[in-house]
Order: sequence, then structure tokens, then C-alpha cells
Amino acid sequence: MSPSHDGLKPTFVQSLLSGGAAGTAVDLLFFPIDTIKTRLQSVQGFARAGGFKGVYKGVGSVVIGSAPGAAAFFTTYDFLKHNLPTTIVSTNPNVSAPFNHMIAASIGEVAACLVRVPTEVIKTRAQTGRFGASNHSSLSTFRMTIAKEGFSGLYRGFGITLMREIPFTSLQFPLYEFLKSRLADHFNRPTNQPRLYAHEAAICGSIGGGFAAAVTTPLDVLKTRVMLDIRTSGQARLSLYSRLTGIYQKEGLSALFSGLVPRTMWISAGGAVFLGAYEWAMGGLMTSGIGS
Repeated sequence: MSPSHDGLKPTFVQSLLSGGAAGTAVDLLFFPIDTIKTRLQSVQGFARAGGFKGVYKGVGSVVIGSAPGAAAFFTTYDFLKHNLPTTIVSTNPNVSAPFNHMIAASIGEVAACLVRVPTEVIKTRAQTGRFGASNHSSLSTFRMTIAKEGFSGLYRGFGITLMREIPFTSLQFPLYEFLKSRLADHFNRPTNQPRLYAHEAAICGSIGGGFAAAVTTPLDVLKTRVMLDIRTSGQARLSLYSRLTGIYQKEGLSALFSGLVPRTMWISAGGAVFLGAYEWAMGGLMTSGIGS
């Protein structure tokens, strides 16, 4: 296995290719679990949203959007991670590094969401048969969304997605980087060369992703409900606060944690694949000199 590139500065092309490979791998591998999670969170209920049938509905949108979204994230994250001044918070790197990772990951998510949100909208609506059984493919769902809501419909839930992803990455990536650093120190790996193997980084990614996923589940439920809400231009839109209080009052606190187990399992395993694949691809690219 190729060692992690931690401690070395990747090029833009290396971040682009590694991020694209990681995003495609994790989304395709764990798509059925994501479908089950989405159906558990849908307002019509798990069974009416499709149950365990057709768990690959909407996969077309993921195939198109995974690589560009992950590439946008990692090119932004890697650049900021290595170029943000260490004095943003403190001259002590043990204090400033986690905050730099939070800033880099948060800005990276904004870039990624510009690509990811339209594919998420199409995916969630296809997964739950939002336009009926005859319109469950990604292409037909895309056409129906444009016909009913216009281009803006593709960005339904952009705000709440950012509200979910920024706290998520602000937890996941500082924890991921911290665990990588501690593990490398444990093995007495030098700082001026690759410090971890991909499978070692994958374990750190799994822990960081699982913890962040569990904590941010209510935001994920809210994001799913917003994206599944289909309204014409003349209908009033509910505020996020109204949606949140409505879910709590009508369905109880447990509804805000719908899909907690599959989401945590999916993202924990996905974090291992996503970040493990990224580190593996990056290590291979840097070792071979591709993109340098």
C-alpha cells in the first residue's frame, strides 16, 4: 500500500485526481445504505418511500456528481491546509492546526456543495419516488424538477446542506488530522516524509466520520425534508425553524434522529473508504510523480 502523503504538499492536479477517485468509490459502494437512510427520514415513511426495493434509484446523479464534488473539496482543502497562516489563532501549532483544518474543511465544503447539492436533490427525490413510480430514474427526476421548479429547484436545500456539512467537517477533519498525527507519532514516523499507510489513515477517517455523523443527524433530517419538499413558485416556503419545530411537535424528538444508525454506519465505513482511497491515490500519484 502507498503511504499517506501527510506532511508533504500535493499539487492541484494530485488533489483533483485523488479527490475524484475517493468520491466516486465511496458514493457508489455505499449508495444502498444512503437510500435506506433517506427513506427512513422521508415524511411519507420508509415503506411508502420504497422500503428495500430499488435501492439504486438515483445512482445516475451520483455517478455524475461524485468525482467533481469531491475533487472541488480536496483541491480547496489541501490548498488552504498547507497555505493558511499558522498564526490565525495562535503561534502554537498544537492550538492553531485544528482551527486551520476547520477553516480549510468548511471552505472546501462550500466549494463542493456548489456541485453536490443538485445531485443530492435529484438523488433524494429519485430514491423516495417523489414524482411517482413512473419517474424514478435520475434523468426523469431531473426533468420533472426543472419543469416544476426551474433551475433554482436543483439548489433546494443548499442553505441547510451547508448548515449540515460545515459542522460535520468542522468535527470530522480536525479529529481525522489529530488521529493521524497521534498514530504517526506512536509509530515514530518522521515528519518530512509520508507518515501513514492508507489503511491506517482509513481507520482515522472512520472514527472521525462516525462521530461527526452521529452528532449532526438532526441537521441531516432537516436537509432531507427540505430537498423532498416540492412547491410551485406561488407557494410560500417554510423557514428552517418552522420545519424544525414542526418535526419536533408532530413527530417527536426521535424523528430528528431518524436514520441515525444507518447514517453513522454508512459515514463511518464511508469515511474509511473515502479518506483511505484518497490517501492511497495521493500516495500513488506522489510516488510515481504523476501530476507533480
